[in-house]
Amino acid sequence: MSPAAERKSAAPSAAHQDVAPDRRPVAVIGAGPVGLTAALLLAQNDVPCEVFERHPAPYPLPRAVHMDDEVMRILQAVHVADEFAARSRPTLGMQLVDSRHRLLARFPREEALGTHGFPQANMFDQPELEAILRNRLAQEPRAHLHGSTEVLGLTLPHPGTHTPARLRVKDLHSGTERTLSASAVLGCDGAASLTRQAIGSRHQVLGRPQDWLVVDVRCPVPLPAWDGVHQVCDPARPATYMRIADDRYRWEFRLDDEAAAAVNGRSRVLRLLAPWTGDVPDQQLDVVRMARYTFRAQVADHWRQDRVFLLGDAAHLTPPFIGQGLGAGLRDAHNLAWKLARVLHGQSSEELLDTYESERRPHATHLVRTAVRIGHAMTSAHPAANATRRAAIAVGRHTGLLSRAALSTVSPPLHGGPLARRSHLPGRGARPGRQCPQPPVLGPDGRPARLDDLLGSGFALLTSQPATAAEQRLAQALPARLISVLAPGGDGPGTGDPVTDTTGTLRAWLHGGSALLRPDRVVLAAARGSRDTLADSALSWARVLAPPATWSGLR
Repeated sequence: MSPAAERKSAAPSAAHQDVAPDRRPVAVIGAGPVGLTAALLLAQNDVPCEVFERHPAPYPLPRAVHMDDEVMRILQAVHVADEFAARSRPTLGMQLVDSRHRLLARFPREEALGTHGFPQANMFDQPELEAILRNRLAQEPRAHLHGSTEVLGLTLPHPGTHTPARLRVKDLHSGTERTLSASAVLGCDGAASLTRQAIGSRHQVLGRPQDWLVVDVRCPVPLPAWDGVHQVCDPARPATYMRIADDRYRWEFRLDDEAAAAVNGRSRVLRLLAPWTGDVPDQQLDVVRMARYTFRAQVADHWRQDRVFLLGDAAHLTPPFIGQGLGAGLRDAHNLAWKLARVLHGQSSEELLDTYESERRPHATHLVRTAVRIGHAMTSAHPAANATRRAAIAVGRHTGLLSRAALSTVSPPLHGGPLARRSHLPGRGARPGRQCPQPPVLGPDGRPARLDDLLGSGFALLTSQPATAAEQRLAQALPARLISVLAPGGDGPGTGDPVTDTTGTLRAWLHGGSALLRPDRVVLAAARGSRDTLADSALSWARVLAPPATWSGLR
């Protein structure tokens, strides 16, 4: 669906309004990938945005380098997935090596696409991603980027009043200062967040900080090393190596005396890289960045005050061992944007905004703790950790358990709040809080398509059986796009737009029933067979999304 069509479909209906719409722009502080993505998602939902960034252009040095297939769907939602995919590099998997770089175990990725319709692990250069997002933002008339502009201060409204926040900003070129009002503020302003200070939030430390040396290199010839991720399981000096593009490579070394000394000299750092660079001449190794970096494991103790929110590194800091730092921030943006748009359009009450932190904070905390555990398992010098690591590798190589664990997604379902309640549905499949898969499908015109592109930007109701009258009324009330999921060559249910499930994955996931998806593709409610209907579950979440009048006559 085109951005213009999405804006049209996002327009509020009078039947959904219980509060006056707020037409003032949303202020987004920080134009990294999280801030830009949040602004794009809001603009596509007809919410005006002003983005403030103190740098005049994308920060030129590499930082984040990994994105999984689930997070790729967020880039798909802002219409940059294909351009990003053309510049990113799917990784072949991961291998573990010892201190002498002898292979302990290798876990190749054999499937081209993951559950969510993209390669499961994608390596990339963050400045390129930011450039793609900036170019996309320039196409949105509802969003404006103010580069070379620093936010000097925030004046927050009295809690509960929903009056506008005020920002004092400075043009770094002219020195001019001005004050502006915003319907909401999204603090995407990093680890040293001004927004976090303004709302009085503090980081809770979930793991001991570690100092590492990060080295980024550009080389015109391929290095003589396997193209997957290398994890050096050396208790004395654990390290990670990965190829992030055709000519770009990343190393991370936990600091010991030699690694710390390498910060001060090119020749010393090249000695550290020698196990991977082999006979490649030193003059072909362009050290783009060499920096000492502290890996932190922290989550802010609260993420919101009224309509001022924390996203990305302002809300959480994740060690790099599972490659989920940036992904967690993009998930923040996807989770919050549709909710904030509904509130600002007068479709939902402020109560909907409570679900942002109740859903995202436990999820981010889980990822941070997982990264700490995996980092400890791979790098700890403690004798017990050493023995456990050796035993796990030995068992895992023969059973396949370690391979499945190393390559599987680490993102758990959402839990917490009325829109992500735990379900008692048995087995696997559609369950509230889980992400809907995105297998290959054929659209109504018979052409191959990605599922999300057929669902639009709002709610969607997927059915593998004819929708009940109550489910049809539910789809009309939200509104939700009604999608009939057909087997290849089958007629299927006669309600909704037909989508052919060419692999059977989607119909198996539905278990002969239906699933109601939120705009962020998380399952809001699910029903299987004829045992119950989605409408039965509406009592637990409907009031959060819209006023009672919206749901009259639903049953």
